Amino acid sequence: MVHFKRENIIIIFLDLLLSLFSFWFIRYFSDLPRWYWLVLSAFIWLIIGILSGKLRYGDYKRVRYALLGIITINILSGFLLNYFYGEFVPGYEYDNSILWASGLISVCEITLYYFIRKIYYRKIPYFYEEPILHEATEKGSLSHPLEMRTEFWNPDISLFINKLQKAKRLKDVFEGFVKSTFSDKTILLDSTNPESVLRNKTQLPNFIVMIHTLVDVRYLNTLLSYANYCLTDGGYIACHYTTMKQRRRKILRQIPIGINYILIIIDYIWNRIIARSNLTKKLYYKITRGKNRSLHKVELLGRIYRAGFEVVQEGTCGGENYVIASKKIEPVRTDNPNTGILIRLKRIGKNGKPIGVYKLRTMYAYSEYLQPYIYKQEGLCKGGKIAYDYRITPLGKFLRRTWIDELPMLINWLKGEMKFVGIRPLSNQYFGLYSKELQELRIMTKPGLFPPFYADMPETLEEIQTSEMHYLKSYFKSPFLTDWRYFCAAFCNIVFKRKRSK
Repeated sequence: MVHFKRENIIIIFLDLLLSLFSFWFIRYFSDLPRWYWLVLSAFIWLIIGILSGKLRYGDYKRVRYALLGIITINILSGFLLNYFYGEFVPGYEYDNSILWASGLISVCEITLYYFIRKIYYRKIPYFYEEPILHEATEKGSLSHPLEMRTEFWNPDISLFINKLQKAKRLKDVFEGFVKSTFSDKTILLDSTNPESVLRNKTQLPNFIVMIHTLVDVRYLNTLLSYANYCLTDGGYIACHYTTMKQRRRKILRQIPIGINYILIIIDYIWNRIIARSNLTKKLYYKITRGKNRSLHKVELLGRIYRAGFEVVQEGTCGGENYVIASKKIEPVRTDNPNTGILIRLKRIGKNGKPIGVYKLRTMYAYSEYLQPYIYKQEGLCKGGKIAYDYRITPLGKFLRRTWIDELPMLINWLKGEMKFVGIRPLSNQYFGLYSKELQELRIMTKPGLFPPFYADMPETLEEIQTSEMHYLKSYFKSPFLTDWRYFCAAFCNIVFKRKRSK
């Protein structure tokens, strides 16, 4: 017996549309019969696809198996329809129209399968998320990370800081020291090869100065992680880099007007788009060897935090940034950094089972590792989110204002993991902040695309819990009417009152 899931129904509907389109398109260039025969042909094609299992895209274990199955069934379907037209359609004369239509449908179905495989069935690793920090809820309630903490530094670091304060160019500071200037416990790393760091592990250094700029390091994550392994507990690293904005300012300042804007566009395409695309990044790194990359400040600081460091001081000198960071924890090894536009957040679903909620990326890459740092800098605003979060990209701000970033959650709806209206899907950390009673109620139903938050716009955590508790108690008494009422209230707030989640 054929079992239909929600995604199977969607695929069947799309395949019917593709079949109708293909038959109609070929009809304009051939002598195919009247429209009702074409509709019948599309339904025959669809029935064959259902009975043969061709449209059960989730059951294919390999792409080649899918291509072989789709093409084989479509060839048989084409010949069957061709025979059907010759025997039962009055006045139909044999030509290649049915075969052309079959070929067009095959191309459309393969494209549909590829799209669904990449977006729907693709196993995207879970997006790494820092545990929630709740030592402070207001900006400035924690010590600012940029304050000098010389009481924790050794004489080598104090000497290094003094040089930074007097220098006009960072390059002079990082390249100007000789080994005799520092003690034996300080390493001057004059290489971009991560293996060169490990050669110093037996010395157990407490301070590593990276002479080369971070944007010239091909395997930057590995280099920073190896530095963590080599340092003693509480040890420090000093590094420097040029950000995307500084890079653009340099081009604007040093190149004639008109040409400079053209070069900025070329630089962005080469160092941001081509360098990140799965199709072209191997070519990019083969040509550039990873040198002179264009990275945002958030990306670089995020990599430092991912490697187990905490930034204790950062600053700018001569159009370039420097960072001094201390070793706090072991490097994060339980993740797979996701730099793509589609991310998958681990959330708690019905019955407490984890689900992967899909969203579009709205922050710079590696932003997730930087959460403790920006939290200490900016604190939280109303609604429980970080205030003045500069990790959000300009495009990300637009996506959030228009809710486009949440459109991929329709994938979770198609999978049956979420419903249309319901409580917001929460991470384990946020879920742990809720009361026991609310936790038990939450896991009795699926989370929703439209949470009750947008119906009454609560601001504090307590107000959010009260709002969800009121919704859930009402929902269990009258599911349909409750969801409809909350959807209408949320729609009015969003469209007419222009309410937004901060």
